[in-house]
Amino acid sequence: MFDQPFVRPSAIQCLDPRVRMAVAALAALCLSSLQDASACGLGLAFGLLLLIAARPPLLPLLRRLAVVNIFVAFLWCVTPITMPGREVVGWGPVSISAEGLHLALLVSIKSNAIVCIFLALVATMNASTAGRALECLRCPRKLVFLFLFTARYVHVIAQQWQSLSVAARLRGFRPKSDMHTYRTLAALLGLLLVRSYERSLRVREAMLLRGFSGQFHSVAVFKARALDVLFAVFVLLCLAGIVAVEYRDTLYG
Repeated sequence: MFDQPFVRPSAIQCLDPRVRMAVAALAALCLSSLQDASACGLGLAFGLLLLIAARPPLLPLLRRLAVVNIFVAFLWCVTPITMPGREVVGWGPVSISAEGLHLALLVSIKSNAIVCIFLALVATMNASTAGRALECLRCPRKLVFLFLFTARYVHVIAQQWQSLSVAARLRGFRPKSDMHTYRTLAALLGLLLVRSYERSLRVREAMLLRGFSGQFHSVAVFKARALDVLFAVFVLLCLAGIVAVEYRDTLYG
């Protein structure tokens, strides 16, 4: 999620990263518990509004939304058929239930809403800033370390895998559905794990030689301003309105 194409000047960039991280987590928790389609639709509109303010590049945005919606499309193929309930359409032993369609619709709207919120608020900061914000929000230090090292070295591991794949193809390897392919892929994965472990040892030794004492020091200084307070209040009001729509029957009985 943390990619340079999303880190660009926008109205969202002016906000404190701690506020953005906390607001994104709160919004995700709120939207994930919704059960009303109208409230979920308002949540999606809220996520799109934040996304417009963040001004992300179009092609990377569409690629990330496509990854989520491929999984959602799979749910549309399975959930309406497997979930019991009132039958809407039937073809012999196969029937589509209204409850399954409703659940797939809710998952589609909520997942896209949460992804839009995180792409707008979290993906627009680089990994080091996000790690610093998590540490300021009192997240466990080991989890912050794991996040920072994963963000730093996942691309290095991907390059190692590409190098191993190229080396295998140059030696005539062509993947098929046979035992030779499975053994070769297992060997490549094992070699990748060994190389990753060896690199981790070298990185640890280099950090110890540079005086690493178990705590990262950041040059970034976060300072909350009136704009951050106004943004947090705006988000809370929007979430309160969404929750009010969710429970409107109870409130207005």
